[in-house]
Amino acid sequence: MWTWLPAFEWSTGAVLQENVGFRCAGHQDKHAWDTFERDKIEQGTSEEGEGRMAKSYRVGPGTRAVNRVFLTMTRLGMGKGYRFILTVNGRKSGRPYSTPVDVMSAGGERWLVAAYGVSNWVRNARVVGEVGLSRGGRSENLRVVELDPEESVAVLRQYLREVPVTRAYFDVTLDSADEEFAAEAAGHPVFRLVPFA
Repeated sequence: MWTWLPAFEWSTGAVLQENVGFRCAGHQDKHAWDTFERDKIEQGTSEEGEGRMAKSYRVGPGTRAVNRVFLTMTRLGMGKGYRFILTVNGRKSGRPYSTPVDVMSAGGERWLVAAYGVSNWVRNARVVGEVGLSRGGRSENLRVVELDPEESVAVLRQYLREVPVTRAYFDVTLDSADEEFAAEAAGHPVFRLVPFA
């Protein structure tokens, strides 16, 4: 009997449909297996791959659907406590855009991490300089200050520890040196969240 085997990775607003294949009595479809192996090599997780390569975040219908689920859950205060709805005005249109994000906190400070790279919310936040965060009926407006690479190291390490589903999007691991984490900040900017006085 054939069984459809979708392999979903649920993350903070991302769904990846990969390594999808058919399996029948211990036999895997050749095309699906080749695709699986190719993906592993591209991601640097195969023995044939040299080094480690981060996945690229792609927005498709599945991603949009999952983002809507996470937005609804976060509005209701459900799910991980570090998940918030980020709202930022478009740098050109001025219209507000919202997306689920993960907020790291330590020592009374809070940060946003661009887990999926330099996306539109990052570009908008850089230009506008402020964002809104909401969760469970509460909201606040905050200024954002982008950290330099060295300042980002500790926050990126914390992020990889606390939000493991996003690790595939990073070129570093928890065992990587500080210099490697600092280099990662170019592709995964970190913003300090600063309350308005």
